[in-house]
Amino acid sequence: MMSSSALLLGHPTPAHFLADRSPKRAQRRGYKTVCKGKKLSSSFTAGGPRVGRLSLFDRPRTCLQAVESASQPAPKEAKEELKPPPKLPEDEQDEVKSKDEVKSKDEVKSKDEVSTEDEKRKTHFSPVSTPPDPIEGVQTDCTGMEVEEVIFSDSIYNHELSWMAFNWRVLHMALDTSTPLFERLRFLAITTRNMDEFFAKRVGGLKRQEAAGVANIYRRKRGHQWSPDKQLDLISKAVNTFMQAQNSCLVDDVLPALRAEGISLNKYAELSDDEREQLRFYFKKEVEPLLTPLAVDPGHPFPFIGSLSLNLAILIRDPEDVDTGTQQLAKLAIVSLPARSQRWVQIPGRTANHFVALEEVVIHNLDTLFGGMVILSVHLFMATRNADVQRNEEEADDLLEMMTDEVRERRFAPIVRLEVNENMDDALVKRLAKEMQLTNQDIYYVRGPMGTGELDSLPVKLNMGTDFEFSHWAPLKHLRLSKLKSRKDIFKLMTRGDILVHHPYHSFATSTQLLIEAAACDPNVVAIKCTLYRTSSNSPIISSLIAAAEAGKQVAVLVELKARFDEARNVGFANKLEDAGCNVAYGLVGLKTHCKTTLVVRQMEDGTLKTFCHIGTGNYNPATAGVYTDFGLLTCDPVLGKDVMDLFKYLTGYHRQQSFSKLLVAPTTMRSHYLDLLDSEIENAKAGKPASLTAKVNGIDDVAIVAKLYEASQAGVKVNLIVRGICRIRPGVPGISDNIRVISVVGRFLEHHRIVTFENDGDPLFYIGSADWMTRNLMRRVEVATPIEDPLLKQELSDTLDSFLVDCTAFELMADGSYVQRKSEYPADVELDAKLSLPAMSERVGVQQALMQRFTTERKKFKKMSRKASQVVRKVRKGSTNSNVGDADYDLEGLEEYDVYDVDGSDTSSGFSITSFDEGD
Repeated sequence: MMSSSALLLGHPTPAHFLADRSPKRAQRRGYKTVCKGKKLSSSFTAGGPRVGRLSLFDRPRTCLQAVESASQPAPKEAKEELKPPPKLPEDEQDEVKSKDEVKSKDEVKSKDEVSTEDEKRKTHFSPVSTPPDPIEGVQTDCTGMEVEEVIFSDSIYNHELSWMAFNWRVLHMALDTSTPLFERLRFLAITTRNMDEFFAKRVGGLKRQEAAGVANIYRRKRGHQWSPDKQLDLISKAVNTFMQAQNSCLVDDVLPALRAEGISLNKYAELSDDEREQLRFYFKKEVEPLLTPLAVDPGHPFPFIGSLSLNLAILIRDPEDVDTGTQQLAKLAIVSLPARSQRWVQIPGRTANHFVALEEVVIHNLDTLFGGMVILSVHLFMATRNADVQRNEEEADDLLEMMTDEVRERRFAPIVRLEVNENMDDALVKRLAKEMQLTNQDIYYVRGPMGTGELDSLPVKLNMGTDFEFSHWAPLKHLRLSKLKSRKDIFKLMTRGDILVHHPYHSFATSTQLLIEAAACDPNVVAIKCTLYRTSSNSPIISSLIAAAEAGKQVAVLVELKARFDEARNVGFANKLEDAGCNVAYGLVGLKTHCKTTLVVRQMEDGTLKTFCHIGTGNYNPATAGVYTDFGLLTCDPVLGKDVMDLFKYLTGYHRQQSFSKLLVAPTTMRSHYLDLLDSEIENAKAGKPASLTAKVNGIDDVAIVAKLYEASQAGVKVNLIVRGICRIRPGVPGISDNIRVISVVGRFLEHHRIVTFENDGDPLFYIGSADWMTRNLMRRVEVATPIEDPLLKQELSDTLDSFLVDCTAFELMADGSYVQRKSEYPADVELDAKLSLPAMSERVGVQQALMQRFTTERKKFKKMSRKASQVVRKVRKGSTNSNVGDADYDLEGLEEYDVYDVDGSDTSSGFSITSFDEGD
């Protein structure tokens, strides 16, 4: 058991062990042993399970697994609250380290991995805390509270305020000067889009509750739960604080820094007369025909304002009005900017990367729209409409028609937020708020550009090799998939063993997408079944399914029409698939179908039917697969195939499946199975056996899961939680959550995969799936999690989780509810020793950078192996008897099943960007 000081320094609790597996079978699967001549452990000894010695192409074992190879129960330690140690000068740090800390560092770092210079450059806690000050309403001290109060009290966990803390972590990527400059601009845009969705969904829902009088229900509940109006008040205060930091970062830091580098967003006053004239010509030709000036008076009602549209509120005066001696009232007019026009206009005559906002162009040419009028003032404003529209699925005759109506209804939903320029006249603000039926609480003042969610659409031209962006990453072909001669060979490859693909490090196009494309064109495939939650426009997945149906294959697709903000797109896909002859289901009444599963039925050479499956954590979306981290399992396990077949019977027909052989399926079995596994860990801990669990999810709020995690912590189970977004757990509470650790990783890729592992008395269990540990996922959605049983794939998952737990960029949730970030002293683009384990690399540069470097290293090594193997094959075919050529010189383990080696393993189609970091899809 690790000391509390080791836990404080960011080391994980005991790692999981690799189950035994024969080396010969591993070689047939395309892998080789790390230590030649040494056999794998064939059983677990009385002294504890041995660590297996297999790796993906010589990938070193994690040092953490070596430490825990013979773990034994340790005496209980004193409970202490986790707090970041004070940052000391470097020359004093070694003097104040306790013996426990030094010992734990020695345990997790192999001497042959870490040089003396590396030891001098330790990862340490940075004083960076997000948000910088506690959010009002959040209780920082939980000492003396009962478990029930910690679970249910809104002051400990409130969904909306927890989400605000998450968006602060995203904002930190923009505030952090070590983030490349243009990426900082992108993260500012992401935080704005996050906030837009937050108001449309979460605040909109609270507004609807407030209007329905739900506050009376809250008063009759436990006293520690807040009413909607109180939550709205706290949200308003939290958002105002957030916006001040966001606006300051943009206006005072990022935009000036970009200007210094030759990328400028200019005010109109900065333009020359010639530039203004050219922009006036542009306005008259490209913009004016799209504008409609709308008067607001007794004869012209207040116009429709689209959600998140940019609008100008213009006060004008007619000079011909007769002066009656009384104060004349200014007239109000509204002009909505065209949504399809380019927001950022290149300044004519200047070199690239000099822009002016479209609203600036319109404002300074309004005389063409209001001829003969005197323009008194012009101000920009935006409104956000409620997207939480009530639906009655049980009463709907057709879900497709219902969702089509809902999308139309959402355009006219009540407005929940008004954003205005900070210098807008108070009287005009009040008039706009009155027209939109808003209160002062719903008004937000913006300093600088408005609608900053579009900032990353600036058509900037950056030179290759500049440090304004993250270093380019092109997803790679999976090593086992890079040698395919043709698409249909993927089925032959899958029969030789399960394949675990890891996006965006592995290419989506050459793995998951390839499976569906191969199924569509393979004449031996007779049926394809697939669930679609979100996918991209012009999706190759849709095209492949249509091609399969047109080729006479049986194609069944469940298109989830209720995927928020993608309803209209999914309705279009459903109609398109139906027109091609696919059997399309629209989802289940009362449930969202969120699982990511594909089933392919293929007739084999002997005439039998065989199932091939993909079960993933992410959507069938080539665009987001380039920036979201997800796992996908490609398998032909007949038991899993039968489970997926039963799942589709449940989704498309009338079939009640109470249990599955291997799959965990929500809302039927998943939560109860996880609770049972947690109970097993609790029993093991009470019996003095090693007990731990690690879960990586996007959010945790399910009360039953949270209560069981607290119970596990009290029993001595070590709980490691990697939670990107909202989290109901409060770690480090004395007597309640001493053994729980929560970290959050936010980086260039959106952390999206869900992985759960239980120590299970030395025989670890691993699951990947589509569900977060949130009530909506476990009880109101159809979700799927699959066990990972291949020892090599379990090892890969274990390495990945270990790497997250020591990530030098991660935020750790403290007992007071704040998130404190660790920082590495190594530069982000440092070249690491390829011999370092993945967790050791993650300690230096973060898990995402470590994974990119690790996969790149493996690719280079594989290319070298492939070239050598090709030389051997060619010489053997020529009848060469050269004794210098052979296995002693060219290691062919894992390559003997192929006679052609394709070493071009990169996929350059990753020109995607993250649109938003939400709490879950």
